Amino acid sequence: MAEPSRTASALVTGGAGGIGRSLGRMLARRGDAVVLADLDGERARGAATQLGAHFMAADVRDEASLVAAAAAAESYAPLRSVFLNAGTATGRLPIHAVPTDDYRRVFGVNVDGVFHGIRAAVPARRRSGGGAIVVTASLAGVAAWPGDPVYVASKHAVVGMVQASAPDLTEFGIRLSAVCPGFADTPMVSDDVRDSGFPLLTADEVALALMDAAATAAPGELRIVQPGIGAVRYEPRRVPAARAADGSKPAVPGRR
Repeated sequence: MAEPSRTASALVTGGAGGIGRSLGRMLARRGDAVVLADLDGERARGAATQLGAHFMAADVRDEASLVAAAAAAESYAPLRSVFLNAGTATGRLPIHAVPTDDYRRVFGVNVDGVFHGIRAAVPARRRSGGGAIVVTASLAGVAAWPGDPVYVASKHAVVGMVQASAPDLTEFGIRLSAVCPGFADTPMVSDDVRDSGFPLLTADEVALALMDAAATAAPGELRIVQPGIGAVRYEPRRVPAARAADGSKPAVPGRR
């Protein structure tokens, strides 16, 4: 049977995981042609088939993989929604115990994956007339959680990348934002956190926050998602401004 005509397509990285799968289901129900990009495997292909989505084997650490994934999504319909959702952690190791290969893997997926994903998505988004790119960051990207310092560092980098990159993309009609969930009920949550009884977000709660950010978030906006609270805009503390010799506040270099 031929693929039904779609008016928009959506790309989800990390599409086989709990949050990615929830996103894919919501986007498909909305009527989008959905491409789930993830490492190749039976689980990933099965998730796409179950949701009526398309699967694209991709390693987010490789820019060519994400360029191909964006092109695949655009081949079905104009690319309107991009969710850079892939992520990984070290498994709650202290900094002195993290193997170098694990450090590189975490930064490769969490930081390089966002960098490559934004760069891959921008040309297609410009052709489609703009829209939203939403990054799944973490509450660990705005707070110094000691459980996994490498993961925390990578998510701080992602938050900084989103906030610093967003102004440059507005001229193309692209709104880049990030959602920062607390602990969510996904395989990434460690057993000790799960066993502690601490309330966990559901994958659907995070996916809904991502969908809402795609529709309404301002460029560079961060949204925190916590159990029992929902999604709220994060207002970072302001850095004290520099003062010139005459007491005035000079313009920040590089600010547009």
